[in-house]
Amino acid sequence: MAKAAIIGSGNIGTDLMFKILRLSETLDMGVMVGIDPESDGLARARRLGIATTSDGVDGLIAHPDFDQIEVVFDATSAGAHRHNAQRLLPLGKQLVDLTPAAIGPYVVPCVNLDAHLDAPDINMVTCGGQATIPIVAAVSSVVPVHYAEIVASISSRSAGPGTRANIDEFTETTARAIEEVGRAARGKAIIVLNPAEPPMIMRDTVQLVVGRLDETTKHRIVESIAATVAEVSDYVPGYRLKQEVQFSDEGAELDGLLPSPADGRYTRVAVFLEVEGAAHYLPSYAGNLDIMTSAALRVAERVVSARLEVNA
Repeated sequence: MAKAAIIGSGNIGTDLMFKILRLSETLDMGVMVGIDPESDGLARARRLGIATTSDGVDGLIAHPDFDQIEVVFDATSAGAHRHNAQRLLPLGKQLVDLTPAAIGPYVVPCVNLDAHLDAPDINMVTCGGQATIPIVAAVSSVVPVHYAEIVASISSRSAGPGTRANIDEFTETTARAIEEVGRAARGKAIIVLNPAEPPMIMRDTVQLVVGRLDETTKHRIVESIAATVAEVSDYVPGYRLKQEVQFSDEGAELDGLLPSPADGRYTRVAVFLEVEGAAHYLPSYAGNLDIMTSAALRVAERVVSARLEVNA
């Protein structure tokens, strides 16, 4: 099994640690890295017999087990990842970035992972991106998508300091990935922190503008979305459609978003999703964090397996 290190002993890093320990047949925990020696993540790692350091990336590099580490997950912040990448990439470590830093290529496992298995620094976009880009890609595999807008609604309880400090990066990174990975001509992303009590699970709305669709093409889109939801739920079991795909045939201007089609006719496609967390460490309502750690685990396992296949 390949040894992994996690930088960031907060909610995301700790949940990822438990996923590796409970679910992975490819990875094994090597070192848990933080900057607060009293953090719950480091304390839990120590109780489980996992090596730890509270000296950040420098402590990881100086750790006696560093040479054994093959994969480093970064669950810190966009700014911190830029520093960590500068330190670790020259040392040949495979990085999986769970921040919006976007130094490496955007990767959504069910959409484009196989195209980036050799990338040294893989970016996991954002929680909203992981939840919605598969849907955008599913539709764009059938018809061109002129515009895609996603709204990710998460419980304010599941938005830690890292999420709150990276709101701008979240919207910018997600919008770019909607275009680059989802293949929409134009993308927009919005995040909503919902203070409702009891906390709500993650819900995502995907609104797409495409050319006017006939009934056969609508059926193909529904089938493509269903297949994609099944593929994502293979690694994120709580990922599901909230209701049937909605189609609205319209003929007015596109609200100023894009020029109207030549015939003045288009179709809006609306997809409503929810993501329930697996509650390995975090509450089940924290689906926004669960989809990030689940997707990152899938990416790292596939990268390691691909390298083993090449070296076999």
